[in-house]
Amino acid sequence: MSTPQPQMIFVNLPVQDLEKAKAFFAALGYSFNPAFTDENAACMVVSESIFVMLLVKPFFQQFTTKGIADAHAQTEVITCLSADSRKAVDAMVDKALAAGASEPQPARDYGFMYQRGFQDLDGHLWEIAHMDGEPG
Repeated sequence: MSTPQPQMIFVNLPVQDLEKAKAFFAALGYSFNPAFTDENAACMVVSESIFVMLLVKPFFQQFTTKGIADAHAQTEVITCLSADSRKAVDAMVDKALAAGASEPQPARDYGFMYQRGFQDLDGHLWEIAHMDGEPG
């Protein structure tokens, strides 16, 4: 019997300006897979199994019959990524802020979990969290 391949996730996000979005996420330390990057899309590599497809809005629209949410005005999703430590959470959010993001709310410390978030250039919400233990 063959072992199943690990499941991968591709988060698709509409962006106004692909080059600005790529520069923003490159400033956070992410790279892009050139095989899936062109003038309409960029494949941001988060890990071996997590990818974020940054798609210019007209290209994104081809994949849905619904309107595209204005992430500056409404929350369409909050994407949460794990971090190895509280220090790593702060470092990532601080990089995002330095690259032009905003911080919609202060850090939250739940004892077992520490998290901070940022809103990227297109208004998408990101949370960075470190889990140290379990909820009590």
